Amino acid sequence: MTSGGGARTALHLFLVWATMSVAVPVLGLGLLAAGWGGGAGRAAALFLLGVPLTVALLATTGVPVRTLVPLCASARRRFGWAVLVFVLGTAGVLSGVAAYGEDVDLGSAGARLALTGVPYAVAAAFFVPGRWVRFGAVGALAAGVAYGGFIGPAQSRHRQQEAEIARYREHAELLYTGAAPSGMRVTRVLAEPASFSVEYRSVREDDVALVGLTVRSLLTPPARCSDLVQQGVTCRVDAHGERRTVRDLPDGGHEVTLTRRERSAEFEVSSQTLDETGLRRLLDTVHPLSDAELETLMREEKIDRNL
Repeated sequence: MTSGGGARTALHLFLVWATMSVAVPVLGLGLLAAGWGGGAGRAAALFLLGVPLTVALLATTGVPVRTLVPLCASARRRFGWAVLVFVLGTAGVLSGVAAYGEDVDLGSAGARLALTGVPYAVAAAFFVPGRWVRFGAVGALAAGVAYGGFIGPAQSRHRQQEAEIARYREHAELLYTGAAPSGMRVTRVLAEPASFSVEYRSVREDDVALVGLTVRSLLTPPARCSDLVQQGVTCRVDAHGERRTVRDLPDGGHEVTLTRRERSAEFEVSSQTLDETGLRRLLDTVHPLSDAELETLMREEKIDRNL
């Protein structure tokens, strides 16, 4: 392609991009306004009028390359070329809209308007009989597919995860966990405004062993043994302020609860199956929940919030 042909091709693609960057948003907003204010009938009428006008406007951008692009050699052929570019470009725009709906970052409002014309310019480039122009179009198409289909969604998921972590970290003083007792694993975590609960269950499906860890704000008044003692319940507080409560169960078993207040929260572990030694060992391993642990809980969908 000669230097003159290259200049005309550049002008042609620029005109396609600039024309459609203006015409398509105007047509889209017009259809939206017509559908909102006048119903489907008015929107359909505007569509039947607006699309041919947009295609006709697009056809004028083929004039600079009428001697280079065979499909632009005559007015009739330019209109057919414009229809093809409009259909292909609109498919690209709709793909971009779908990606934007999935929270893929497409920049500011101005950037999104500018991007509207890009699919049409890429489609037009495929009709230019120049190897490097078509290579460039293939590269632009591949970049758009890669970003809209893979890179953008991955970035969107990362932003959503960071925002979710930030919401949990608003109550960082409650985000604690402990090492799962032997033969058990974390199965459910619940974050609430004044508490954070971790549920441990046996790794065996036929075992009903259950242990609960609850972290409460120190703003919550501590329960006293005098408030807890009743028939079937014993309570004592040791020299370190740790409270031990044992509740008799109808089946003859016992539920043991250990409560400790330290750092910025009150920690309580309880179980009907794990003995006091195991509960104390769990209580001794309580530590602030790390970002990696929080991300794992989120990824495995084991954590819920009621904040």
